[in-house]
Amino acid sequence: MAAWMKAPSTISEIYARPPRSVSAIIGASLVCLILGFFVQGPAAFARDQANVPAEDPDKRCAACHADVYRQYQKSSMARGSGTALQGFIPGQYAHAASGVDFRVFLRDGSARMSYHRGATAQRAALDGERTLEYFIGSGAKGRTFLYEQEGYWYELPINYYTRKAGWEMAPNYSGATSMPAPLPTDPNCLHCHATSISKPQPNAANDFGAVPFAQGGIGCNACHGDPAKHLATGGRGPIINPTKLAPAARDSTCLQCHLEGNAVVYRPNRTLAGFKAGDDLRDTALYFVYASQAMGGSRATSQYEALLQSACKRASSDNLTCTTCHDPHGDPPAAERVNYFRARCLSCHTDPVLATKHHPEQPDCATCHMPSRDTSDISHEQVTDHNIQRYPAVQTTAKPQPGEDLVAVGALKVDDRELGLAYSQLAQRGDRKAGERALSLLVKAEKSMEDDEQVHLNLGFLQQISGNSVAARTEYETVLKQNKFEASALTNLAVLDARTGDLGHAMTLLHQAIDADPARTAAGLNLAFLECRLGHVAEARRIASRLREFNPDSPELLIFTRTGSYGGQSCAAMLTGEVTPAPMLRSLH
Repeated sequence: MAAWMKAPSTISEIYARPPRSVSAIIGASLVCLILGFFVQGPAAFARDQANVPAEDPDKRCAACHADVYRQYQKSSMARGSGTALQGFIPGQYAHAASGVDFRVFLRDGSARMSYHRGATAQRAALDGERTLEYFIGSGAKGRTFLYEQEGYWYELPINYYTRKAGWEMAPNYSGATSMPAPLPTDPNCLHCHATSISKPQPNAANDFGAVPFAQGGIGCNACHGDPAKHLATGGRGPIINPTKLAPAARDSTCLQCHLEGNAVVYRPNRTLAGFKAGDDLRDTALYFVYASQAMGGSRATSQYEALLQSACKRASSDNLTCTTCHDPHGDPPAAERVNYFRARCLSCHTDPVLATKHHPEQPDCATCHMPSRDTSDISHEQVTDHNIQRYPAVQTTAKPQPGEDLVAVGALKVDDRELGLAYSQLAQRGDRKAGERALSLLVKAEKSMEDDEQVHLNLGFLQQISGNSVAARTEYETVLKQNKFEASALTNLAVLDARTGDLGHAMTLLHQAIDADPARTAAGLNLAFLECRLGHVAEARRIASRLREFNPDSPELLIFTRTGSYGGQSCAAMLTGEVTPAPMLRSLH
C-alpha cells in the first residue's frame, strides 16, 4: 500500500471537494489528481403536457376506500411532489458567499427562478433564469424545484426551508463562493417523492426521455403494488397488504425511503428506483453506518437504525414496526398529535401509573424519551431520535475517525464487494484509510465478480489515486465495455491517455463524454484545454461557450476563458491565437 502514500501532493485537492454522487466524485477526483482538472454533469427537451395525467390515478382506489383516500391526500407523502405551480413558493434570497441574488416568482403563467450578480473586481456579472417544472418535497420540512435544460433535469441550487420560512442554498452549498454547477436529478431520490419514475436514458441518469415521473406524490402502488388485477376484479383480485408480508418485506415498505446510513451499496444491476412493493430491501441495497454512530441520532434519516437499538424494539422484536406508531395513510392533526402518539406508547406500557402519575405535566412522551437531534447532513432540520431511551444520552458532535469501522444496518452479513464499495464511498469523501481498506477488499471481490461495473469503476478510482495507472486503465476499459457512457470511466481514462501522450484517444473519450451529457464541466474543460494546446482555439472557445450554457458561474471555466489557464496549466493561444509548441504537452504527463 506504499504507493497510496506516495500519491502526488495534489491529492489534498481530491479530498477537499464536497461529496456528490459516487461517479461524479470519482471523475472529479482523478482528473484533479493528474491534470488539475475538475468534473461535473447534464442536457434536453420541452415538457409535453400530454404526458402529465389529467387527474390523480389513485382516484381509482377511492371508489372503495374513500375515507382512506381523503385522509391520505392530506399527508406529507401524498404531497411529496407535483407541478411547479401546484407547489409554488415565491421568495428571494441573497447568498453572501457567492454574491448571487436569487428570486422565485411567477411570470406569464409559469414559475421562474432568476439569478443575478453585478460585476465586481473579483467576480463576473451573472444573469439568467430557469423555468420551474416540478416541485419536490411536501413542504413539511422543505421544498425544491426541478427545471429542464435540453432534455436533462436538474434541481435548483436553492431550497425552501419551512422551519426558517425562507429560501437558502441547497444542502452542502451554503459556503459555495459561486453559484453551484447544475445539480442532476437522481432517479433514486425521485423514487421517494414521486410515482412511476421514468427510466433514465443510457447516456445520463437525469435524461428521462420526457417527463421525470408520471404521478406527483407517493401513490398507492408504492406500498400496495400494481392495482390492475385488483381493480379489474372489483376488489377481489390480489393486492399487497404490507401488514401481511413477512417482517423483512413489511419493514422494507417503509425503509425504501426512510433509511439512509453513511453509505449505501446497491446489489449488482439493482437500483432503489427499481424497488417494488413486496420486495425485501436487502435484495436491492445494503446500508452502512459508522460503528460509533450505529445508535443513530445525528443523521437525517436514522430513525430505523436507532429503533433497532431501542429497548422497545429489542423486547418486541418483529412485532414492533413503523406502523405500530405511525399511520401510513395520514398524519395526525397538530392539535391531536401529542395524544395520538402518547396512546401508541401506552398501548405497550400498560402500567396505570404511567398513564396517570408519570409526569402528568408533560403528556408528550417524545419530549423526554425521543428528543430532536440536530442533523449533520441536511441543513436546518432535525430528526426525532428513535432510540427511545429512558434517559437519552447527550448528543455528541464528535466526528467519525479516519478508517473507522462500518457496520451494516440490521447486523447483516456482508461480503468483500459490499464492504469494499461502502469504504470506497468514504474514500471519495476524504478518508484515505477507508480507501486503503476499500482497495484491499475490492481486489479480492473482483476475482469472483468479473462483470460487476461498480467494482471495476471503484477499483479504477482506488488504483489511480494509489499511483497504479496500468491497473486503473484496465478497470476503466472493462467498465466502458459494459457501459460506453460511464462518465467517470470516460474522463479518467482520458486523463491516463493524456499522461502517456495519446492525445487523440483522450480527446475522443472526452468528446464522447460531453456529447452524451454537455453539462459535464470538467470533461468539457479538459477537452477545451487540449484543443487549445493543439492550436484549435476556435473549437476550444466553442466548447467553453457551450459549457457556460449549463454552468454559467464556474470559476474554472471563467478563468480558462479569460486567461487560458486551467488546473495549473496554461494555454496562451486563448488570448493570442498562437499555437503552443507540441513539446509543451509533455507537462500534462
